[in-house]
Order: sequence, then C-alpha cells, then structure tokens
Amino acid sequence: MSDYAIRVKDVSKMYKLYNRNRDRVMDAFGLSKEPRYREHYALNELSFDVERGETVGIIGTNGAGKSTILKIITGVLNPTSGDVEIDGRISALLELGAGFNQEYTGIENVYLNGTMMGYTREEIDQKMDDILKFADIGDFVYQPVKTYSSGMFVRLAFAVAINIDPEILIVDEALSVGDVFFQNKCYKKFDDFKKLGKTILFVSHDLGSISKYCDRVVLLDHGKKLSEGSPKDMIDIYKKLMTGTAVEDALAVSKVNDIDESGKNDEKSYKAHSIIVQSDDSSWRTHFTINPNLNEYGSKKAEIIDFAIVDNSGLLTNSIIKGDKFTIKSKVKFNEDIDNPIFTYTFKSVKGVDITGTNTMYEKKYVEHAYSGEVYVASFTQKMNLQGGEYLLSISCTGYGDDGGLVAYHRLYDLLNITVVSDKNTVGFYDMNSEVSIVKVEQ
Repeated sequence: MSDYAIRVKDVSKMYKLYNRNRDRVMDAFGLSKEPRYREHYALNELSFDVERGETVGIIGTNGAGKSTILKIITGVLNPTSGDVEIDGRISALLELGAGFNQEYTGIENVYLNGTMMGYTREEIDQKMDDILKFADIGDFVYQPVKTYSSGMFVRLAFAVAINIDPEILIVDEALSVGDVFFQNKCYKKFDDFKKLGKTILFVSHDLGSISKYCDRVVLLDHGKKLSEGSPKDMIDIYKKLMTGTAVEDALAVSKVNDIDESGKNDEKSYKAHSIIVQSDDSSWRTHFTINPNLNEYGSKKAEIIDFAIVDNSGLLTNSIIKGDKFTIKSKVKFNEDIDNPIFTYTFKSVKGVDITGTNTMYEKKYVEHAYSGEVYVASFTQKMNLQGGEYLLSISCTGYGDDGGLVAYHRLYDLLNITVVSDKNTVGFYDMNSEVSIVKVEQ
C-alpha cells in the first residue's frame, strides 16, 4: 500500500469561453479556421500530495480553483491534462444531495447514493441505523425527498456521506449545515475521522476550522499552487492576498511601520491614543474591501481620510486570530478648528447588534483643540476576545456642539468586515478565557 492517499500531478483544467453561441456552434462543427474562444485555466499545472492519515486543507480566494480540484479528484470532472492517483475508497461532501432522486423516499435515496459510492446493499444495511440516527428526521425518511425542507434534505445527504465508512474524506464547505446542534454533530464526526487516522482533504473559507483541523495547508491562487506549509503560515499569506496584496509581496515577510512617532513598542502603545502626524501619499485603505452598503454621513468638518486594521505581526488585514493583539487606526483630517474631538470604533454582529466598542473620551485620551489642516491618527490596540466568526466594524469622529449635543463630523457605519479566526469558541460573543482545573476527590 502506498504512503500516499492522493497524488495530484501537473493537473490543468481549461475551459473554452465564447462571446457568442454562434461561435460555439461553429467551433463544434469545425466551421472556423481560427479559434473563436478564449482559454481560461481554472487549474494550471497543479501538483501536491496527501499522505495517508493526513488532514490537508486547501484555501484561496474565490476563483482560485479549490472546488475544481476536488471535483477532479472525486471524478466529477476530467482534467484537461495531468494525472490524479487515488489509493483508497472516497466519500465526498461536495454538493450535498446532488445524486438524490426527488421522487424517491429518503430510504431509497440512501440505497441509491450508497450504491453510487460503490457499496453493496448488505454494507448499506449495516450502516442504515447510524445514517438514520445521524440525520434525525424521523418518519420523513419514508416520504419522497421532494417533500423535505431544505434543512432535512441536507441533513440526510450529509448523514449518508459521513456515515459510509470511507478511507478518504473530501469536504468542500459542507460542515456548517442545519441548525447549531446538527453542526455540532458534524464537527464531532469530523473529529472522530481524524482520530481514526482517516485521510481528509478539506476546503473551507472558515480559517478557524482550517487552523484547528489541518496538519498542512495548500494555498491556491488563480489555479496555481502559490505555497504550502503549516496552517499558520498559509493563513498569514492568505490574509495578505485577501487585502489585495500582490502575490510576490504576500509571499514576502512584510510589516507596516508603527505610526507612533516615538517608534516605541511597549505596553503604553497598546492603549488608545491620538497623535499628530503629517499626511502623506500612502494609503492603508486600499488594502481592504469596503462594504458596498457602507452608511456614511456627517458634517465633514473633520474627515476620516484613511483607516487600517493591523494584526500583531504588523500586517494590514481584516482577519484577526482570536487571542492576538491588534490595532484599529483611523486617520482624520480637520477641515475646521474643533474643540475636543472624539475618535470611536464599534463592533457589530452581522445581524446589526452592537457588541462592543470604545472611544478616546472613555479612554481619557484627549485632544483639547484640533486646528484646521491638521491630521490626527487614533490607534486602539487590544486583544481580540470575540468568538470566531464575522463582524462589522464602524469608525467615526464626533464631538459636542456649543449646545452640548453630540455632533457627528464623519461616521463610517459598517465600514468593513472583520473575520475572527478561532480554534476554540465558547458560549456567546466573548470568551471569558477561564482558567480551568478538574481535581479528583478521594472518597
């Protein structure tokens, strides 16, 4: 038996792109001497190996070729060139329920899918109780699947794929299906597979799951293997790619200079502070994708001209590892003289609920008077204690008017998303970071 469960050798997948249907027909019948299509390579000479018993993650931006290579490995697609060697029985969690017949009952579809995976009826019978218990959809298993809710459909499809005993498990963004309790069962089953020494190839945008489960990660970019290595190193490079960093820059070790004029990196720099700096031609904001539904308003007497999220390695990124220190920076230009401006930030859930935030007034860091033409940078540095997931960041510059009322000079609500990468989530929004001990008491 080979030491490798999967070997991908110089695999390319090329699609012909036509501008018009007429060009497609002429090309199909050989009626044109010149090609009427453009070549698009979803994969371009991709090579990597997966050792037996290893869990390997594949990450990359949209269009990198992640799902394409999984479909080629599972035989859904044929490569244009190159070879794939598989040593072991595969179960794939790709497009859940793709092989289901809508007119068949749930039970009939279990047999249908199991047969398509290469199992005998006797082998499926042995697994049937586990499949039905895992899906937990009751007597609906005896009804045609066309009557199922979308939740019941994916639960049954997942149960079939995960409870057939494969040697190699292929997973494509399929662990977070159903309600939170079913998701917990899915992740527990995934853990069981790892403990049994199964080979797992795992594609996900959930960097927390990639970090927690994978022994090694392959990073793809536009159909090519950009790099491979430890989850931490590949996630760091991927974070830079997500901010629009050029490939050669993403692969290099890069830092951003501390904006603090003192240049010191002590504990004081981890407290919220405001300092005067000279404006320059560099821009942090170009490294981030701004929310197209951004809610922006204010008098513009003070204007946020730039902003940044900086992780503890000094990288400009909106992906922060839970437990790490990070800094939120906003650069504000004052177009008029303003007394006591206030710099703020707020985190919201994706449902719009305010979770946490602070401002320079709360932190007792004051600018008594900002003159027209001056530029200030407010920096807030703290540990990321939010649970793994997606959040929305808002920043603003406000103050109090002559009548004592709050004045918004410039507010950027739901400016950009913040991804918290975590391999351990607890209950609620925050992790209490408890120190836990368990002591056996002798009776």
